[in-house]
Amino acid sequence: MGEAARALNGELVELIDSIRRDKEQTIDHDNLDSVLRAGWDKDASSQAQAFVDEFTDYLKSQRDHIAALTIFFDQPFRRREITYDMIRQVLDKLKTDKPKLAPVRVWQAYAQLDNYKGQPISELTALVALIRRACGLDETLTNYDAVVRRNFQNWIMKHHSGGTDKFNEEQMDWLRMVRDHVANSIHIERDDLDMTPFDSQGGLGRMYQLFGAKMEPLLDELNEVLVA
Repeated sequence: MGEAARALNGELVELIDSIRRDKEQTIDHDNLDSVLRAGWDKDASSQAQAFVDEFTDYLKSQRDHIAALTIFFDQPFRRREITYDMIRQVLDKLKTDKPKLAPVRVWQAYAQLDNYKGQPISELTALVALIRRACGLDETLTNYDAVVRRNFQNWIMKHHSGGTDKFNEEQMDWLRMVRDHVANSIHIERDDLDMTPFDSQGGLGRMYQLFGAKMEPLLDELNEVLVA
């Protein structure tokens, strides 16, 4: 004990006390501050608006050159055709031409203007949501996966309320996997059914067993309704 105590000399004690004084915080519980005004800083909002305007102007300038933008702005009925690779093309072009308009920065600007708190799943799904917002498809910023889930729920309710046969539980499990795939990968192709997570459930063959000849039309329909 004596050997260990020798380290606690006057210089070390003074150093410890000095560090304590530097790091110590006093919290006043009696004289609390009160909020006088709450709201967006006008300059920050103006900067955010200028930022999203520049993003929208860029997209419009490329609408005749990039297939995905042509569809979003001029041919919305073809949104079911938009694939992962098509959105990737938009992202790559954006990063080359306007690196400052990275989706995460544009997202922050729209989130401020729309008072939106959510976060996107990925950079690509963020870009889809931003394009939808910029072209007026969504009135406020909305996560792409939330759009897909909402559309899926409406589609299921409509199907089950009609005169057609209701999906059984195993079919519903597969439809939910398709929904989640579209939410993450923008689009679903027939070949995707032999990839994760479908392959662990029997892949393309199992889905065909469950839905028969209706499988292909069903995939086409989901590609359309989930991105509506």
